[in-house]
Amino acid sequence: MRLLLIEDDDRIAGPLAEGLGRYGYTVDHVRTGAAGLADTAAAPDLVLLDLGLPDMDGLDVCRSLRARSAVPIIMITARGEEADRIVGLELGADDYLAKPFGVRELIARIRAVNRRAGAPAYLPSGTPEKSDTHPPANGAQQLGPLVLNRRTREVRLDGREVALTPREFDLLAYLAEDPGTVYSRQQIMDSVWDPHFFGPTKTLDAHVAALRRKLSDAGWVTTARGVGFRLTVPGVHADEAAG
Repeated sequence: MRLLLIEDDDRIAGPLAEGLGRYGYTVDHVRTGAAGLADTAAAPDLVLLDLGLPDMDGLDVCRSLRARSAVPIIMITARGEEADRIVGLELGADDYLAKPFGVRELIARIRAVNRRAGAPAYLPSGTPEKSDTHPPANGAQQLGPLVLNRRTREVRLDGREVALTPREFDLLAYLAEDPGTVYSRQQIMDSVWDPHFFGPTKTLDAHVAALRRKLSDAGWVTTARGVGFRLTVPGVHADEAAG
């Protein structure tokens, strides 16, 4: 996955690009808004955009990018005030991350943005490889009688719509990235919630229980005791469900 990093401070950009590279991402780094706008002609998969650029405000860069492209944009900036976040998101940014932050948190947000956009999941290096069962580019994925559409955030089971909360949908979409694969509780919390989530430890169990209830069969989300959870199609072998 190719990321475009628009950041003028080499003390931040260097370690950040190195850290992302260790997780398997290719990072192209530019130091000005003008260079970033020119570089997006090469169609990066995602843009990491600082707001405090030397030649123009990052908000203007975001506005220009969004006017001509649907490329996902994550703003990374020292401006952490609520008003700044609201302006950035209203201009078309997909997420907003205030400095300082950790690489693992950024990766979790990159993956979350990709899930919302219906893009394939890109795993950090060191994560077991998945089979070629990534959800299709149009966002629609069928698992037996279950159809999950990442673009419209709709779920249908046997043709009827299943009403999920945003977090329930994100949980289902995450598990559906590779049906049959067991995801640890920590992996799920880091990706669907946040690496720095400080809520009750039972919140995941509550959401799993809600998914099972709404899908009318506990077999959709099965427990790997002592490890985590996986998504399966009830009555279907995991390999068949994935393919």
